[in-house]
Parts: sequence; structure tokens; C-alpha cells
Amino acid sequence: MAFIDEWNNDSEYVEVKTSGSTGEPKRMLVEKRRMLNSARITCDFLGLKAGDTALLCMSTDYIAGKMMVVRSIERGLKLIEVPPCGHPLNNSQLSIVNCQLDFAAMVPMQVYNSLQVPEEKERLMAIRHLIIGGGAIDEAMEAELRTFPHAVWSTYGMTETLSHIALRRISGPEASEWYMPFPAVKLSTTDEGCLVIDAPEVCAQTLTTNDIVELKSDGRFRIRGRKDNVICSGGIKIQIEEVEQTLKKYMRVPYIISKRKDEKFGEIVVLLTEGDTVEAQTICEQVLPKYHQPKVYLHVNQIPLTETGKPARKKILDLVF
Repeated sequence: MAFIDEWNNDSEYVEVKTSGSTGEPKRMLVEKRRMLNSARITCDFLGLKAGDTALLCMSTDYIAGKMMVVRSIERGLKLIEVPPCGHPLNNSQLSIVNCQLDFAAMVPMQVYNSLQVPEEKERLMAIRHLIIGGGAIDEAMEAELRTFPHAVWSTYGMTETLSHIALRRISGPEASEWYMPFPAVKLSTTDEGCLVIDAPEVCAQTLTTNDIVELKSDGRFRIRGRKDNVICSGGIKIQIEEVEQTLKKYMRVPYIISKRKDEKFGEIVVLLTEGDTVEAQTICEQVLPKYHQPKVYLHVNQIPLTETGKPARKKILDLVF
């Protein structure tokens, strides 16, 4: 593994690249000591101990995969590596078929795929701590995960914070829509409601995010959407994620909401779909408030995605304009 060689070299830094969901992926240097701090905080929170078994099923080109390796180094976990793929728990991964996994990190697509295959779902349910990050978790999938016997968590974080700085329990009676930050993390918001993160153990700078949140006095927060995903149309502020969430129950093919500049309204709502635009318009007119309904419907062969499977919002904007 190339990352191990980089980790063991004389440099105090490791190179990582961002996911590129809002533009081109950026390369940045992060401190190894802060990566170890992040690993320690996560392992302490989850109660992981030396000898526990962890699954690496994501690329070490990105921070999520790198941090699984660093957590194993910091805590002395037994790391089982499988090639990054959509079905990390399938029968071809012979090393994990009969292995009890204490810890695994996956993206929503990997979890979704695993839930569709009975043998894979059984292995997924047996994982003692499953963390899910890198994208939004669908309501239906979250409802299914709520019945799991062990701990399933949604993560909040970014490359700059060396993976997550807060977790939200999905499974069991402790399930919640609110993220709880780690003890060393201090949160606040800007005047526009964007989350500000002060986490000196993992990031040297205070970070102002584009995530619009509702923040409680005890530090818990829930996400409403992104600042750059707000459409200001005729004086009405429309949160893209809220429109997409409303449509999830009705759209049968991949789609995405974006925006376009408009002389009259300032900005207008645009829907891109891999399906029929007439059908999409009918659905939107039936289920969306008038001012949230798209004014433009575009057919595309494929919704642009990043290497990690997130919507490539910048590329989508380029298609729309």
C-alpha cells in the first residue's frame, strides 16, 4: 500500500485531495500528528481497542480511506483490506466472509448495495460499529438501518478536518437527526447560519463552512443545506437539498436540482434528469410549492458525479448555464 510508505517516510505531512463535489479536487498537505489525534478521538468515542478488527474498503487516495489506516495504526486494530468497490461484503472477498468486524467505514452507495443482497446484509448487520460518510443517507435506507442490532453512525466532516468531527446515531433507541460533536470541538454559526468549526486538535485554522445548520446550545446541530445551494428566485430563498428531498419519494430515475441566472427572477430553479422531462415536470407541479417548481427541465444521459460518488455541483452548473 503506497500510503503506508508515505506514512512511514521522514516528512511530518501527508498529501490528500478533496472530493471535488463543489469544484475540481484540490491537493493539500495535512499533519500526521493531527491525523493521529483524529484517529484517537474516534477510537475513544467508539470504544475501539487493540486487536479489534477494522475493514478498509475505500480508496486511500482520499481522507476517508487514509484515516481508516491511521486509526488502525493508532489503536492497534487488525485491518482487513478489500479492493474499493460497490459490494465490499460480497462472497468474492473471502477474507471477510467468516470474520467478525468490529469497525467499518462506508459511503452510502456501498451500504445501499449491501442491503440488497441477503448474505451481504447479514454481514453488514454484524458490524459492531459502522460509520457512513461521503454523502447524504436516503430516508428509506436510514429507516432500514434504524433496526440494526449494533451501532450505525452518520458522520459529519471534511478533508480539512481529517474526516469527521461529529457523529449522529442512526440505529436503535438512540437514533437522532442531530449530530453530536466530539468533546474537543467548538461550534458556532455565522450571521447567515453557516457552521463554524474550531477543532485545534485536528485542524490548525478555524473553518467557516458553507453548511447552513440549526445549532443547539449543547453543541448538537442538524444540517439544512449548503449556502452555495441556495437559489434566490424572485426574492424567495430556496434550499436545493430541501427540493431534492421532497422529490425523492416520486422520482424514479436519477435527477438533480440546480440553478440558472435569470433577468427577471435573478435565479431560477433547474431540474436535470436522466429520464423524461415531461414526466418530471408533471411530478414537480403536483408535489412542489409553486415557487419551488423548476422553470427549466433538462435531460442528460448521466448526472455528473465526483470520483467519490457525490453530485458534481460545479460541473452541473456548467451544464445548466
